[in-house]
Amino acid sequence: MKYNSVFDIIGPVMVGPSSSHTAGAARIGKAARNLFGKQPTWAKIHLYESFAKTYRGHGTDFALVGGLLGMETDDPQMSKALELAKKNGLEIEFIEDSASANHPNTVRMIIGDGKEQQELMGISIGGGKVEITELNGFELRLSGNHPAILIMHNDRFGAIASVTKILAKYELNIGHMEVNRKDVGKEALMVIEVDQNVEDHILQELEAADHIISIAKIVS
Repeated sequence: MKYNSVFDIIGPVMVGPSSSHTAGAARIGKAARNLFGKQPTWAKIHLYESFAKTYRGHGTDFALVGGLLGMETDDPQMSKALELAKKNGLEIEFIEDSASANHPNTVRMIIGDGKEQQELMGISIGGGKVEITELNGFELRLSGNHPAILIMHNDRFGAIASVTKILAKYELNIGHMEVNRKDVGKEALMVIEVDQNVEDHILQELEAADHIISIAKIVS
């Protein structure tokens, strides 16, 4: 694993007890909320491998829910997230899934609000760092360490060019980009990590570009 600074080795500022099981879990939960674009009213949380065995003792349960409530890793209310979820009308179901996973700290979060739902899979890879590996059936690789935009679009000629043209117009540098599709000519997902947060007026312009269906963003 590559570290960028001594602070990555020490780990993030956080509510304990574990950077992998608590800080990483909180970041996965917050990524799910950001991608959903609003506060969900229910969540079914499938825990795998190590997460399934230790989630209560290591604080993974309240950390995931704290993230869904929009909390940062160092929020002093993090340990009370399960109580706060009830007060905020967020129904939570934890499922200790016996299926195997490629990483011991794996979670699948299915969230919704009665009108829409979203399914996300994430892993906590250590030191508070995470990867989002699946979104609504699309495979992806999203670190959560940089601002990112996720663009659902029609798999058509010119869709990618219409997006990159706008990013270049506003001098937004792309650090990582990937495109995934389920089938030729169907819906596709464009994942773009950039070096700075994307302002709302740029998102609105992107959403109006050719062949774009919807856009979500993650703020670093």
